[in-house]
Amino acid sequence: MNIRKVRHEDLESIFKLTKLFATSFKIEKEVFEISFLNLLNDLSTQILLAEVNGIVIGYCLGYDHYALYANGRVAWVEEIFVIDEYRRKGVASSLMNEMEKWFRSRNAKLITMATRRARDFYLSIGYEESAIYFRKLL
Repeated sequence: MNIRKVRHEDLESIFKLTKLFATSFKIEKEVFEISFLNLLNDLSTQILLAEVNGIVIGYCLGYDHYALYANGRVAWVEEIFVIDEYRRKGVASSLMNEMEKWFRSRNAKLITMATRRARDFYLSIGYEESAIYFRKLL
C-alpha cells in the first residue's frame, strides 16, 4: 500500500470514492471538479490517497487554520473514506498517520473531526470524544 498526496490526474478516482462516501448530498461532477481543483491549490488543505497496485482504495481530506483559542493553528479532518474490502486492514490508520504528520509540520495544536460511523476507529487511534456537533444545511 502506498499513501501519497493527491494529484490532478487523480480526480476521477477520488470522484468515484466521494460518490460512495457521501450520504447527505448527491455528488455532481461539475461542482466536484471545481471543488477538487480549488482544494488542490489551497495551501491550507491536504488530500491524501491510499493505493494498492495503482488502484485508489481510500482518501483523506484535511485542512488547518488559525484559531484564537488554541494559540495557533487547529486542524480538521473533513473526509476519510476507504472502500469496503480494504477496511480493518490499516488503510485508514495509515491515512490518518500521514495526515497527522502534515498537521504537525504546520504546527497545528489540535485535530478535530465529526463522525457518526467511525467512533470506535478514532478511539482506537488515540482520539477522545470532545463536543457535540451541530449542522445547518444551506
